[in-house]
Order: sequence, then structure tokens, then C-alpha cells
Amino acid sequence: MQDIQIKLKHLTLSALRFGNPDGPKVLALHGWLDNAASFVPMAEYFPDWDVVAVDLTGHGHSAHRSADAHYHFLDWVQDIRELLNVLGWQQCHLLGHSLGGILSSVYAATFPEQIISVVMIEAFGPLTKEAATSAEQLRESVVSRLAIDDKTARHPPSFAKAVTARLLAGDLKKTSATLLVERNLRQLGREWEWRTDRRLRTVSSLRLTEPQAEAFLMAVTCPVLAITGNKGFEKVRGNVQRRKALIADLSLAQAEGGHHLHMDNPGAVAKHIRSFWQQVDKL
Repeated sequence: MQDIQIKLKHLTLSALRFGNPDGPKVLALHGWLDNAASFVPMAEYFPDWDVVAVDLTGHGHSAHRSADAHYHFLDWVQDIRELLNVLGWQQCHLLGHSLGGILSSVYAATFPEQIISVVMIEAFGPLTKEAATSAEQLRESVVSRLAIDDKTARHPPSFAKAVTARLLAGDLKKTSATLLVERNLRQLGREWEWRTDRRLRTVSSLRLTEPQAEAFLMAVTCPVLAITGNKGFEKVRGNVQRRKALIADLSLAQAEGGHHLHMDNPGAVAKHIRSFWQQVDKL
């Protein structure tokens, strides 16, 4: 496994690369506040594919956005476009967990000529809110952005405490939490510091409406595999049931586990993905 740097025009992204450099290309996109280590547990199951698991901007070892910028999930679509151009990939598979799965579906709709297939783990298109809440959303976003600049950053007192904090934030095993924390934490002298840009915790400026989300999903023309955990997020399962008819070429799978089932139960999840990719690559 290689730790690589990818220089875009205005920032540098970090990534983990593993598998067969001559194999079919796969870009792996992690979830919100996670990082590229999210895909380490499945790495051994994909020896035939060239997988680049990127730290999204603001996460892991990747650069943060400039001081006058903020994070809207649609901005990552541009990052992905530029990233693929720098890698020189004409086409690739997208593999995404949670936020990464949302981004995968939106990117595949926006640039369908580049995407061979999409795998969404514990995700099924964008999160949405009613249009009537737009003013309220924007107000909360602006207030949260200004407030965070006035707050003193909190530093975990130790690596062990950081792992404990991560465990409290989500349903995942300690080994999985440790992998994520190792890549999201750095030691400066006797102090520990989160690498993640804390602006990621501010309120989103505006979520898409349900009709907008549906329009993106209907524009996805490549084969799609959606994998949910039997103990995963209920909202994701609800989105699958409500929206599944919108994607023309859709396969559904379920495996034992919660929202981070790809880390906690990697063999079962990877089996579904391998079978899907093998079928798609034969087309």
C-alpha cells in the first residue's frame, strides 16, 4: 500500500493506493469526518483492481480549504473531477461510503462518461430538506460558521482518548475506530491535534430538495450496487426503498453490520463488491 500525494491547482490531496496498478481503476471516497483508512480493511480483497482511496479535502492528510472558504458537499465534485484528470483516468469505478457514496452518485450523474459503475455503501443519493426550510438552513449555517472561528480548538489529551471519542461518535469496532484516528490525528510535541478541518462540523449552507436529489439519481446511467448494513442507518434504508426505482441498472445487497460495516465486516462487503465489479468489467 502506497501513501501518495496528488497536486491539484489550488491544494494537495493525500491518498492510499493499493491493488494492481494495471487493473481496472477504482476511486474510493470515504464518509464525513472519516478518511482513506476507511478502506484499509477491504484492501486485501481487491488485489486485481487499482484502488486509490483519497482523503477528501479537509480530511486526513489532505489540505484544508482556504481560510475564507467553507465546505459544501457539491464542491467535492469539482475536486473529484480535477483529481481524475491529474491521475489521467479516462474511466473508473466509484466506491463510496456514506458521504462518499452520496458524492459517487452525484458525480456519476454529472460526468457519466467517466464512470463505469458506482458502489454506494450505507448511502443512496443526497440528503434532502424541504425547500420551505431554506432561509432557516442558511441562517443556521452562517451562525455556525462565524461561531466556530471564535471557539478555541479542542485537542484530545491522548491517542487512547481520541479513539474513545471516535467510538462515541458512531457504531464501529475499536479496531476500525483506531484505523481512522491514526490517520486523523497528529502529535505536536506532547500534544495531540486533529488533522480534520473543524469547519467540516458547521451546518451545511443548503441541502438539496427531494426533487433535485431524484433528478441526480435518474441521471445515473451506469450500473449501481447499493449495500446496506442490517444494523445501519434507518434513513438510508428508507431512501433505498423510496428511490430505488429511479436508477435504471441497480443491484441491492445487505450484510451484517452497522453504518461502518465495510470496516467491521470487510470480507462480506467485499464479496458483494468483487462479484459486482467482475460482472461489470465483463460487459
